[in-house]
Amino acid sequence: MATPERLVVIGGDAAGMAAASQARRHKGPEALAVTAFERGHFTSYSACGIPYWVGGAVDGPDALIARTAEEHRARDIDLRLRTEVTEIDLDRGRVRSRDLADGGREAWTGFDKLVVATGARPVRPPLPGIDAPGVYGVQTLDDGQRLLYGLRGAPGRRAVVIGAGYIGVEMAEALVHRGFQVTVLDQGAQPMSTLDPDMGALVRTAMCGMGIEVVTGARVTGVLTDEDEGRARAVVTEDAEYQADVVVLGLGVRPETSLAEAAGLPLGASGGLRTDLALRVAGQEHVWAGGDCVEVRDLVTGEHRHIALGTHANKHGQVIGANVAGGYATFPGVVGTAVSKVCDLEIARTGLLESQARAAGLQFVTVTIESTSRAGYYPEARPMHVKMLAERRTGRLLGVQIVGREGAAKRVDIAAVALTAAMTVEQMTALDLGYAPPFSPVWDPVLVAARKADAAVRVTGSTGPR
Repeated sequence: MATPERLVVIGGDAAGMAAASQARRHKGPEALAVTAFERGHFTSYSACGIPYWVGGAVDGPDALIARTAEEHRARDIDLRLRTEVTEIDLDRGRVRSRDLADGGREAWTGFDKLVVATGARPVRPPLPGIDAPGVYGVQTLDDGQRLLYGLRGAPGRRAVVIGAGYIGVEMAEALVHRGFQVTVLDQGAQPMSTLDPDMGALVRTAMCGMGIEVVTGARVTGVLTDEDEGRARAVVTEDAEYQADVVVLGLGVRPETSLAEAAGLPLGASGGLRTDLALRVAGQEHVWAGGDCVEVRDLVTGEHRHIALGTHANKHGQVIGANVAGGYATFPGVVGTAVSKVCDLEIARTGLLESQARAAGLQFVTVTIESTSRAGYYPEARPMHVKMLAERRTGRLLGVQIVGREGAAKRVDIAAVALTAAMTVEQMTALDLGYAPPFSPVWDPVLVAARKADAAVRVTGSTGPR
């Protein structure tokens, strides 16, 4: 009997275990031996669900796990939890691991093919007190458990969230649901740097209306601790001090590529691994990478950038698994679609912001419209703002942002498809979308924006170059 090929997967969440599972579907254990390493306690879970678990909207952690370690092992995947890979030896085709549950015992494991799916790490700036008890990052289920335990033991009900991106606003909502008085600090002009400032201002107004204190232009300089336990008691900015019983970091994430970099694997400008369309690491025949540790191609600009989303990670894993098993699949790229919410306010974007379009050297027009989620006369029709960017002269759609109440966020999918297909705003106006008064006005808000953008493209100078 021939010796099976050896596949090693580093990282046991979305991309890593999707790759392992897909490879196993194509090849049985007699042809492919699969070993996966995960340094945490959990595998194949929804990190996007953590804020809703913390806020009490969903149960956890079991409800957030798509497939347990036992289920993976039952499919002949040697999954090793609480085991951290500390070194990749490409020349000898092996990885060194440390058993975190067994006194740090180390061992080498050989591979013929390697998948790097090490994810991302929360940004934790080197500030005084940032590592004190009572300061929490939120990236893994282990992080979520630590935070929930910390909330139960907090001496008071004051919480400070540092950062107002997706994680920051979602954690602000979770803390409100837990009965905390919440202050959000962000150094930007408005919350949600993934939106243009004018759309971020709508988010700020809604957050303040929910009782969340939003402080922008706030540069955090450190965390003060108490003298007895060294626990966080306040967050300090250049201008003020904010009392805190709990501090949550919502500053975004960076690719976790220190292991790959030490092995000499190539990184892009954002620090993510560079891969080809098959997600094979550049310059490596038998090494693939996917998930939050890689850069992806932006289909609007053609450039590569880091976008950490579970939707991408799962697709990466499917592609990698097929290729590892000898098939051929590709991941062409993304348009940067993301949705979120803070209480009942829905937030969505896809494509480019104004700043990104300028950085790409594009000339464009912008329009913003206000519409409703349903026919205006239908009960509970809610306001919705849609902002659209289109390329001057060609009319090619460049980006869409939506802020509104129920029924707003998923409308961005219309724009995501249009961006992927490189449609113009004129072509979008002819889209045959579903209509009935309980679901939409006769002209869907996205199409209203497309009509206005098309008119702006046709009239030279109507909105001025950006």
